[in-house]
Amino acid sequence: MSHGFAPMVLDEVRAVASRFPRKEAALLPVLQVLQRVTGALGPAEEKLAAELLGLEPVRVREAVTYYALFRQKPAGRHIIQICINLSCSMAGAGHSLAGLQTRLGIGPGETTPDGRFTLLTVECLGNCDRAPCLMVDVDDHGRVQEEQLDEILGRYS
Repeated sequence: MSHGFAPMVLDEVRAVASRFPRKEAALLPVLQVLQRVTGALGPAEEKLAAELLGLEPVRVREAVTYYALFRQKPAGRHIIQICINLSCSMAGAGHSLAGLQTRLGIGPGETTPDGRFTLLTVECLGNCDRAPCLMVDVDDHGRVQEEQLDEILGRYS
């Protein structure tokens, strides 16, 4: 049951799964390990998780497609999350989003052709007092105006 995965990956997945008395409870942690190691959760990763945990493949697919933390395509080196909730939208997040889309040439959920950035819209970054806000990787940027986008993007190579 290697499915082409390195033995080290299989060992790590099995170690995570072994911490749970009920195998199905290990599904999300196992998927997190597979995504971290492979960059995304494709059919091979889903099949491995299902076989390892004794789950129907559809159960694994449901988790992969339901939770926003799982990616089905590899992400860019830098992940940009822009908040589009009510506070940020009223403060101008739409302009920042449009500016990012123009500058990067991609839409939400897409990755630039050079693999540098993935653009995501999110419902809240917990930074309402600094709306509109966005995050690049783990860096918060608040009160973002469209004019600042080139400078912000320039920090991430």
